[in-house]
Amino acid sequence: RTWLWKEKYGGEITRQLRRLGASCDWSRERFTMDPGLSRAVRTAFKRLYDDGLIYRGLRLVNWSPNLQTAVSDLEVEYEERQVQMYHIRYPIVPNADYADGRPFGAAWGSGMWAQGAAEFITVATTRPETLMGDVAVAVNPADPRYQHLIGRFAALPAIGRAIPIVADEHADPQFGTGAVKITPGHDPNDYAVAQRQNLPMINIMNRDATLNDDAGPYAGMERFAARKAVLADLETEGLLAETR
Repeated sequence: RTWLWKEKYGGEITRQLRRLGASCDWSRERFTMDPGLSRAVRTAFKRLYDDGLIYRGLRLVNWSPNLQTAVSDLEVEYEERQVQMYHIRYPIVPNADYADGRPFGAAWGSGMWAQGAAEFITVATTRPETLMGDVAVAVNPADPRYQHLIGRFAALPAIGRAIPIVADEHADPQFGTGAVKITPGHDPNDYAVAQRQNLPMINIMNRDATLNDDAGPYAGMERFAARKAVLADLETEGLLAETR
């Protein structure tokens, strides 16, 4: 596909450069994926890796489930849409349950906490199908409503995994409920929060946009089908506070 794109548009780019007056030696023109350049790039990257100057790590990228390839940030076209906002209640884990250590990642049945929890924190999200990838709930450090919950833990609905409540200025007290779910594997802003807060990244989606094993009971579902299933379960458990 890249070569087809080059054959169709590569000459146009060259013509634009010539119209701008670029005085290049056009007889030496090369394409990034030409054999010589491609080998030079691989060699340079290997040398940098061998010298400890670059490393491989988990990064959030734009991905096309249809084309099965990453998409450059420069090629993404953003648009504003009117979408629904879902307010979801996350049960607060009682202090007694983690008095002897941090319970991050510990699992409880979300239904049990929905029935017996004495306190909740409500988050607002447009994508409830990603909540299985949550690693934290963020609140603004200057928001007086949530000061007493910073450092506590919430039980993640549908999964029951304990996630910390962290203070981060990314949370806007004036937007939604002022508390936001942090899903660094599926949102660039959340990824930045995870880097600041030293939080892990969980990817709950396969390359074809179906949910993987980390999505628990929703594994194998297409993402929009998973949204309907998650919302139905939240409503059954009394954890879907509001839909706007």
